Amino acid sequence: MAYMFAYSMREKTHAHRNYVDDVPDAVKQRRLTELIEAFRESTGQCYDSQIGTVQLVLVEGPNKRAPETELIGKSDRGHRVYFTNLPVPDREVYDGNRNPRVGDYVEVRISKSTRASLFGEALAITKLSSFYSSVHDEAVVACVNRN
Repeated sequence: MAYMFAYSMREKTHAHRNYVDDVPDAVKQRRLTELIEAFRESTGQCYDSQIGTVQLVLVEGPNKRAPETELIGKSDRGHRVYFTNLPVPDREVYDGNRNPRVGDYVEVRISKSTRASLFGEALAITKLSSFYSSVHDEAVVACVNRN
């Protein structure tokens, strides 16, 4: 995530007292547009590289556009993930399947991406320790050059 804005002089700053803002607004806007496009392209490549991987997702709630069939959550890398709201096995309870609830950790296999989100299928409800002890290192992927 990035917050990007066209430059504007701020009062009571060193720059305001000592420099002249001599860059035309059209140039500022063009530069901002180029920056946003470069960011989106980079994010899209990062998200595309995660297709096929299994992500640990914390359930935040239903998707407002499809509350009956889809949930939304955040991966352990901070990415927004949309996934199916279907009964799945609970790895900590051995008596059947249930639908994920807000606050659950869910293993999600990523099947599609956009420049802003990941989409996948819920595989199982899990816990942090169980997920990291059972998932192979190859399946947990981080975006290149991410901290």
